[in-house]
Amino acid sequence: MTPNGTDPTGGLLVVKLGGTTLAEQRQTLADVAELSARQSMVVVHGGGRRLTEWLERLGIETGFAGGLRVTDDQSLEVAAAVLGGLVNSELVATLHQLGADAVGLTGIDGGLLAGERRSELGRVVTVRGGRPAVVLSLLSGGFVPVVAPLALDERGVICNVNADDAAAALAAALHARLVLLTDTDGVRDDVDQTIRHLDEARAEELIASGVIGAGMVPKVRSALRVLHAGATEVVIADGRQASALQRALDDQGFGTHFRLGAGGAAEVIEERA
Repeated sequence: MTPNGTDPTGGLLVVKLGGTTLAEQRQTLADVAELSARQSMVVVHGGGRRLTEWLERLGIETGFAGGLRVTDDQSLEVAAAVLGGLVNSELVATLHQLGADAVGLTGIDGGLLAGERRSELGRVVTVRGGRPAVVLSLLSGGFVPVVAPLALDERGVICNVNADDAAAALAAALHARLVLLTDTDGVRDDVDQTIRHLDEARAEELIASGVIGAGMVPKVRSALRVLHAGATEVVIADGRQASALQRALDDQGFGTHFRLGAGGAAEVIEERA
């Protein structure tokens, strides 16, 4: 047991904060702080909007491909400063104010996240592995690790990484339940209707056709990846809603609940909030 009475080896939860939850974060972070008193958890954050603001302020152009940011050497320096410094520090400070023993780190610390370079995206990796020892040590001490989305490539070079990918990789390595808090209520079909059942083949078909597009693509692929790695459940929920985190965990009618279907096929059950 940890000093705060949680169990770091059982019922572990990885929570990814993104979308407008970083701009309107106080209530979401209050939920995180409250739940962390009885549930071991790791927080992974994005911060793309804040990063874009800083890039524009500095006159640095930015682009996207397949819903992911293209990161050159100049924008990587800004990303490391904004995500690993400013955003991470602000989240940790707020969690401390709310009573959680948060500790900030990046995917670089302790070799936490390592990946394969995405050449079409520049200084960006897809996470392929890592060493969760630093996170487990913090959890054992009763702390809440808050992880910024940076990682090392094959040569040990610092790179940007999509926060959904980072959260999925950690959830897979820790065999944890994953909740992606964002500013959307789930996956929809080509007539904007809720998709109740979605296997992996159908998901890839919808991605190829553009029905699932932009930032939803990495979320869906991250969810499928975690399930195949052994997680019991992945949830995409609207972090702007009241008590979003607890509702994502307890209410099957809130957000999108991914699970493995018969025969190990990835399946999605989605209900509207």
